[in-house]
Amino acid sequence: MTPLTRPNLARPTLAQLRAFVAVARAGGFSEAAAELAMSQSSLSEAVAGLERALGTRLLSRSGSGAALTATGHRVLTYAVQAIRATDDLLLSAQDESALSGTLTVAAYRSLGVHLLPAALAEVHARFPRLEVKVVHAEADAASVLSGQADVGLVMASDAPLLSYPLLQDEYVAVVPLGHPGQLQRWTDLEGQTLLLPAATDACTALVMAHLQRLQVVPANIMHFADDDVIYSMAAHGLGVAIQPWLATMPLRSDLVTRRFETSFSRSLVVVTLLTRASLPHIRAFMDAVRLAAARLTVTGAGLHAPAQSGPERARLLPRQRSQA
Repeated sequence: MTPLTRPNLARPTLAQLRAFVAVARAGGFSEAAAELAMSQSSLSEAVAGLERALGTRLLSRSGSGAALTATGHRVLTYAVQAIRATDDLLLSAQDESALSGTLTVAAYRSLGVHLLPAALAEVHARFPRLEVKVVHAEADAASVLSGQADVGLVMASDAPLLSYPLLQDEYVAVVPLGHPGQLQRWTDLEGQTLLLPAATDACTALVMAHLQRLQVVPANIMHFADDDVIYSMAAHGLGVAIQPWLATMPLRSDLVTRRFETSFSRSLVVVTLLTRASLPHIRAFMDAVRLAAARLTVTGAGLHAPAQSGPERARLLPRQRSQA
């Protein structure tokens, strides 16, 4: 690509980098301007100033929005890192008793319901000025890797993150109260209609791989994006729902869970970037959520303590996988 001009001596500013990242993530200037609470013209000028400083186009503008150029894709990674490093520098210099800023947590719904309240209560008591934002977790902690979240409560993977095991969450069958069928073994699902989350969901992928290993062939599989819909279908006898135990709690009064003789679980972890683990608010949250998880294993019939409780440094090269 032909540069706009030779890069000038002016260094990109943080404001320019924040504007560029916001537009790149939003896919357009109007959405990004609303997010940053600034005028669209000011935002456009900030991005244009960054492009002039670097001497190349970062975004391809069109009537439908803005898309990253090939150079823009490369620059985005370093722009996010630069913003995060500056924010972390400011956080590290603050007195812990007066620490402010935002802690963004990516979590599955079930973990948000059962782990986050206790953990965040402890963090709030220690850092009352800290704001908290909770977003939906990607299966492979992509939001943590991209810098959109500080920590993630997710299923274990080999993403290059510092990872602490939290829970082994056992998969159970969910059926109507008084269900007459025998569901003690995974092979009892042969010929059954299964009710599962969306086909792209990480839990669905894990369950389907387990059934394939056991050579269990269901009669039919119905996928639903919403857990409440799955449980309503199960309550009406339309199939057997297979869900992690934690996702079933609190269980509807017209449903029961059946545990399998051979336990099969999802491994739940808390993750963050290794370079950020020493920041006080992240360290405090990770300690608090591990304590909350330990308390849950005492009361949860389908929950088990992880095989090891120490930190795990995942391999540096994550395996390629489809989004789940």
